[in-house]
Amino acid sequence: MAHILQMLNITKEFPGVRALDEVNVSVKTGEIHGLVGENGAGKSTLMKVLSGVYPFGSFSGDILIDGEPKKFHTVRDSESNGIGIIYQELMLVPELSIAENILLGRTGRIVNWERLMKEAQKWMEIVGLNETPEQPVKNIGVGKQQLVEIAKALSLNARLLILDEPTAALTIKEVGHLLALLDEIRRSGVTCIYISHKLEEVLKVCDTITVLRDGRAVETLPASEWDEKKLISKMVGRDFSNRFPKRVTCASSDIAFEIRNVSITDYANPEKYILQDISFHVKKGEILGIAGLMGAGRTELVNSLFGDFKGRMSGEIYIDGRKARINSPLDAIDQGLGLLTEDRKHNGLNLGGSIQDNITQASLKKLSRFGVMNENLAIRESKTHSERINIKASSLEMLAMNLSGGNQQKVIIARWFMVNPRVLMFDEPTRGIDVGAKLEVYNILNQLKQNGIAIIMVSSELPEILGMSDRIVVIKDGRLTGEFVNENITEEMVMAKAMGGA
Repeated sequence: MAHILQMLNITKEFPGVRALDEVNVSVKTGEIHGLVGENGAGKSTLMKVLSGVYPFGSFSGDILIDGEPKKFHTVRDSESNGIGIIYQELMLVPELSIAENILLGRTGRIVNWERLMKEAQKWMEIVGLNETPEQPVKNIGVGKQQLVEIAKALSLNARLLILDEPTAALTIKEVGHLLALLDEIRRSGVTCIYISHKLEEVLKVCDTITVLRDGRAVETLPASEWDEKKLISKMVGRDFSNRFPKRVTCASSDIAFEIRNVSITDYANPEKYILQDISFHVKKGEILGIAGLMGAGRTELVNSLFGDFKGRMSGEIYIDGRKARINSPLDAIDQGLGLLTEDRKHNGLNLGGSIQDNITQASLKKLSRFGVMNENLAIRESKTHSERINIKASSLEMLAMNLSGGNQQKVIIARWFMVNPRVLMFDEPTRGIDVGAKLEVYNILNQLKQNGIAIIMVSSELPEILGMSDRIVVIKDGRLTGEFVNENITEEMVMAKAMGGA
């Protein structure tokens, strides 16, 4: 089979770092080619080279399309050669319609709306998007927004489609639909490069898989010759038989945090309840896992408990047995509550700020006197906590946007280490980070438990919920439908409660 793409001896350097070191990747026409590796392995950098984000001349090596050498100076150069890329953070304009997003920039000064809608409808049908083309993108879910991005790429006559973590925010049903769609696209002649940390998906959908490690392509094999254990071993460079550390049992009898009959209404529609009559507690040194399908209300719950949701909340919150009033994140922090948000890039980090800026963000009172920051203390404390959890960076002045996903997550954890909360809520603690970084986060969770901190963990990954939680509560459609002590619990048992079964 002919190769649509060959990337030969690609080397890309940044100041003090060789991000890609003579990488060779060849992709056959009409296949789905998986690209896996830890964060920082070079996957995104390689794709930015291919898509023209890093222009010809800023790297060494050759790019061949259908055997012909190409020099991409801009993203448009790459697109004109049939390459489309869909990033993890979708590049859509929320206020515009589906049709306008699909055909953005190609309508001319005078828009023929009838023709625009008809053209968009054609691409929507190809990707199975059953919406009206006039529908604003902001009114459809993330799974359907993903389909809009694919329709947009296909409308540009993409012959090679790159998908970067395409299922990170999708429900199980949406994932199944997307994987089936990619299979159809492949049969129609479009080649795909599939980048994901979800190895079970990569093994299921890909024909060939390449592993990157430390900026090098270490091995390429047919998917049939890989299994999850072998992939992880190649990614991290060592045997990786245990995905989760041994669960540490250190819960005391003291209840650190409790909610009673908490209900939350929709900000846009006060008559609609997002959550109703939720009650649970978590003890010191315990991890309480919160499971449920996407849209069940898990994120709205932890955001509301942290004082960061606009809907009306009723019910009672108790911290160390005392009734708490939390109307803002500052109230939450002052009363010993911390939150790692689901979307670290938009709601967790100041991406343009340094590591030190981000670590100290929630401790400004502690680091200031009479409104003046003690810089020496800020540097000392930031250094202590960054070393404590092994943040890998050249200095504390490094910008958060330049860190890998795993190190970005550790920066936020270091922020809460400095605050030293009584209760710490993790919303999707390992989303978008690699297997090695996941294990580091899991070890940090155990360390927090041993320090007596009560942990509430929301996760869409059932193996993670079962691997780390001491107890599990399940939410479906805004209601608590089940509670388990995590002994001999199966994924099927939790999923039954999440879907409303017995």
